[in-house]
Amino acid sequence: MKVNLIPKSFFFDDDFDNFFLRAKGRNDMKCDIYEKEDVYHIELDVPGFGKEDINVEVKDGYLTVRAKKEKEETEEEKNYIRRERSYGEYTRSFNLGDADEEKVNAKFENGILLITVPKKDESLSKKTIEIK
Repeated sequence: MKVNLIPKSFFFDDDFDNFFLRAKGRNDMKCDIYEKEDVYHIELDVPGFGKEDINVEVKDGYLTVRAKKEKEETEEEKNYIRRERSYGEYTRSFNLGDADEEKVNAKFENGILLITVPKKDESLSKKTIEIK
């Protein structure tokens, strides 16, 4: 059993909060995280991706979302005036903290990935320590 000594304010901190990653200017998957009853909700924007392009994984206390889009190769030459759409792989990772990793669910609808992360039942993990 893992011991989680991270303060509650650090739950759902994400890898992109560090200065060096933010300085790159690459964070194309914006999200909102909110808590409702005993469930965390993550709404993550992944426009231009299909459900088959997105991978959600829970491992070692982290929730990781990857979206990969391959560059379309066509045989005909195009004379682009402007080319703004990007291709590649985008990743966001979140520390789950007090979440129940076994019950994470994800749903993709209209370019938005909806992830629900139930909290662990604290009454089951609570233990009284006998003082000797």
